[in-house]
Amino acid sequence: MPELPEVEAVVRTLRPLVQKQRIRSVHVLHPIAVKPQSASHLARFATDRRIRCVTRKGKYVLLVLDRGLLTLHFRLDGQLLWFSSPNEFLERANQPKNGVHVDVAFEFGTGVLGFADRRHFGRVHAWESIENSTGLSSLGVDGLSKDFTVARFRELLSASVRPLKDFLMDQNRVAGLGNIYSCESLWHARLNPRRRAGSLKPHESRRLHKAIVSVLARALECCLHPAPDFRDSAWWFQGLEKILRVYGREGKPCRRCRAPIQRVVRGGRSTYYCRRCQK
Repeated sequence: MPELPEVEAVVRTLRPLVQKQRIRSVHVLHPIAVKPQSASHLARFATDRRIRCVTRKGKYVLLVLDRGLLTLHFRLDGQLLWFSSPNEFLERANQPKNGVHVDVAFEFGTGVLGFADRRHFGRVHAWESIENSTGLSSLGVDGLSKDFTVARFRELLSASVRPLKDFLMDQNRVAGLGNIYSCESLWHARLNPRRRAGSLKPHESRRLHKAIVSVLARALECCLHPAPDFRDSAWWFQGLEKILRVYGREGKPCRRCRAPIQRVVRGGRSTYYCRRCQK
């Protein structure tokens, strides 16, 4: 599932392709991708609009238009595709032979941007403003923004009685962290994911804040080298496994103390941690 670093890498790669470009037409090939909005609403809203800027909030890609905005949320498996021309798009999109899956497409003078999610969890929506979008307006402080300060983080922690792992994954508190980088940040900070967020002492809060910022920055660097290739439908982020210290390493020795990594399941999600050195 794409988290903040992956989405930020997508935004930086997408920006020079579509920023300042006018959307000539919108193709909704699978209406489920825009629910609960309608395909006709998205098409009317976005056609002939110019993309003023491409940015991100949490795990959302934002295409800010000259009026309103579009949000792209990848959920589990969503991705972007780029076709060099409308003809290439028509020849390849959802074709039985040598085709690629596409749910929604935006046609520009320079090419066609496709949004694809075979499992249909991802969503493309149109909004008059950020405030009109419940998903965006309820997001907490972004993990890589200048507003994510130690003081702000400490304030959020102290007001919560939730376990640290649950707290970090709550997008209404810190936006952008998911399962992978929550586990990694807690390992680097030497903190048990089951500890109550409000129990952290000031020096532990600072340590966790530093770990989050460091983990996200390092993952982003990895996600940009190589940068996303929207022309290759099979492309995915490479090399991330090399920077992971705990996630997906059940039973393997902790890279710090050599104790076996533990895996616990809560709410259908796996949490990885070292019982010996994460207190």
